[in-house]
Amino acid sequence: MSTPAEANPLGLCGQLPRFDLFATEQVVPGVRALLARLSTQLDAIEACVEASWDGLVLPLERMNEGLAYAWGLVSHMLAVRNSEALRTAHAEVQGEVIAFGLRQAQSPAIHAGLLRLRAGETFGSLDPTQQRIVDCLLRDARHSGVGLDDPRRARFNAIQAELADLATRFNDHVLDATRQFSRVVRDPIEMEGTPPSLRELTAQNARAHGEPGATAEAGPWRLSLDAPVLFPFLEHGACRPLREKLYRANITRASSGNLDNTPILEQILALRHEMAGLLGFSCYAELSLDAKMAPGVAAVDELLEQLRRASLPGAQKDLEQLRAFALERGQGEPIALWDVPYWAERLRENRFDYSEEELRPYFPLPRVLEGLFTLARRLFAVDIVAADGETPVWHPDVRFFRVRDAAGQPIAAFFLDPYSRPGDKRGGAWMDDCMGRTRRATDGVLRQPVAYLVCNQSPPVGDKPSLMAFDEVLTLFHEFGHGLQHMLTRVDHGLASGIRNIEWDAVELPSQFMENWCYHRETLLGLSRHVESGERLPEVLFEKIAQARTYRAGSTMLRQLYFAMLDLAIHRDPSAGRRERIFAIQAEIAARTTVVPPLPEDRFLCSFGHIFAGGYAAGYYSYKWAEVLSADAFSAFEEAGLDDGPAVAEMGRRFRETVLALGGGTAPMRVFEAFRGRPPSPAALLRHSGLSDLPAGGVATERGPA
Repeated sequence: MSTPAEANPLGLCGQLPRFDLFATEQVVPGVRALLARLSTQLDAIEACVEASWDGLVLPLERMNEGLAYAWGLVSHMLAVRNSEALRTAHAEVQGEVIAFGLRQAQSPAIHAGLLRLRAGETFGSLDPTQQRIVDCLLRDARHSGVGLDDPRRARFNAIQAELADLATRFNDHVLDATRQFSRVVRDPIEMEGTPPSLRELTAQNARAHGEPGATAEAGPWRLSLDAPVLFPFLEHGACRPLREKLYRANITRASSGNLDNTPILEQILALRHEMAGLLGFSCYAELSLDAKMAPGVAAVDELLEQLRRASLPGAQKDLEQLRAFALERGQGEPIALWDVPYWAERLRENRFDYSEEELRPYFPLPRVLEGLFTLARRLFAVDIVAADGETPVWHPDVRFFRVRDAAGQPIAAFFLDPYSRPGDKRGGAWMDDCMGRTRRATDGVLRQPVAYLVCNQSPPVGDKPSLMAFDEVLTLFHEFGHGLQHMLTRVDHGLASGIRNIEWDAVELPSQFMENWCYHRETLLGLSRHVESGERLPEVLFEKIAQARTYRAGSTMLRQLYFAMLDLAIHRDPSAGRRERIFAIQAEIAARTTVVPPLPEDRFLCSFGHIFAGGYAAGYYSYKWAEVLSADAFSAFEEAGLDDGPAVAEMGRRFRETVLALGGGTAPMRVFEAFRGRPPSPAALLRHSGLSDLPAGGVATERGPA
């Protein structure tokens, strides 16, 4: 029996989500009822297409809002409160959601109406954001197969449905494989070298899985592939065989048995290539780049290769230093991949005289949030206030905040889900659109944007708050940067407000920009307070963190280039849809971008959700592309004087009024130039990374005058 619309949270578009009302059994009837209403509305639009903004684009925007709200809520819950029942419900209606979206995008009547609007006299009277929205709708229609004949359109639609199903299955396999692996350690020798925070967390995990007497001091300790456990153990665990076991388990995750993602990789790559061919592109990489800021695959190749040449010597030097250091400390065996994090951390401690674990007590989450919000006030003149209890949440750990402008008026809100929950929450960190800013044409009422900020940092242990690793602080700043662009938008058109309609390779600009503030003295000291003594981070520790920023910078950049170049390579090779070719390409790229070759059995692609179940297919390069923009943007603050309060406030206002305010309503190159006064330069990125300058010639970063 279907649920009445007023009781089904999927039908409450325009309101804060009612997570207290959300029930899995409501998903199928709620989505189907919504699709039926939207289909009726689409019929009416197609029956009498009016080639105008109010008569065509606004109705499309309203339809998009309703579907995005409902399906976004379902997808969000699948990511943060996963269950078999929800997976089943999601799978049952996912194809219907995709079919409706394709029906709208492929509508000949709507496409013809948009073309008439684009060519008509009234187009010139639209504001620039409206004009860009029309152009993007036409581009998206082309990419959705509007120009295909009936047989090719039918095949295109079947591919879309299959790709969506494969992406969901890919994510489910990774989550299940992560959940299935564990190693209960009972011998304290195997935990030698691990910090107290990891012992406390793994003992807490053991108690939650049938070891009620587990203690941090005596064990047993339950290790897993969850990031807050895996990476600290690889960095600190002195037991080399156990490091190897965890490393091998991680790089082969979801690559065998009934959770093997290899067949899914083959199908995804083959289908993407076929889809690109149907649309007239030579490969999926070309299709992907057609909707991005970069002018084409060749320009991305050029940037990545220039960065590879700049970072490879540094990475080779990093490895030689690790080998020498490990040999001095008694490791006679050659450096293996599971040794690199361990010895890199030992060398960093030796060189800079501090450990990452030494920093954790200075970064309790409540204090980090307070410091982050203080920075937002200083840069962007907004106040962020806790509003817990004002609206339901999906888990007791989740918090709710309001964002207010300088006059104290609420302008946005966000949910924060900070902690790792490997049982039902997918890994990684992300920001997502809960609701976007839009102004109703009928009465001018403004709907405020709301964001989801999701991390997977170390959870609280016992009566202590979450004590954050420095990388977790960086991640929080990163996702908050995405949230700021969504929440501080000034665009009133829902199809281009906030992060909507921003080219994928430009969307990382504000997130990576915010990370830079973690290396600013006043900011970092201001957000630190020792969990027990209340003391700020000592100056000497800040100086060491600042000095360590470029530690192994060549290795870090080369790793990202490995991922980016591999992503592009498998999405331009038509034969990549065969497993032997996929992993052969991986070996070819690794030969140019790694200094310690991957193991022959390395199958990290089987858990690489960014490109197989996220939005980064043939777009992982976006991190480096946007990092050029973000580093150059931060250098504007450096030039103004980071300790000059009025100058920083003025530069922050300018950043807010351009990068954060203009959203997807303005081409990203124009947004950047409006802030910086010139095109971007990679010089700041290389300077921040401590790497040599790029070869002469620069980097092409503009598609054209669009």
